[in-house]
Amino acid sequence: MEKENKKVKTVGEGVKFERIRRITGYLVGTLDRFNNAKKEEVNDRVCHGTK
Repeated sequence: MEKENKKVKTVGEGVKFERIRRITGYLVGTLDRFNNAKKEEVNDRVCHGTK
C-alpha cells in the first residue's frame, strides 16, 4: 500500500495581517506619526507573557 503525502494546512496559514495597537484611544498599525511622548508610552508598557 502506498503512503499518501498529504500536506496539513493550519487554520489561518498564508493570511497576512498587520499588528494593530491601541495607544491612548487611537488604533494604530505603526508609530510613524506619533511624537516622542507617545513612542515612550509604548516603550514603557509592561509586556505580559502568554502560556
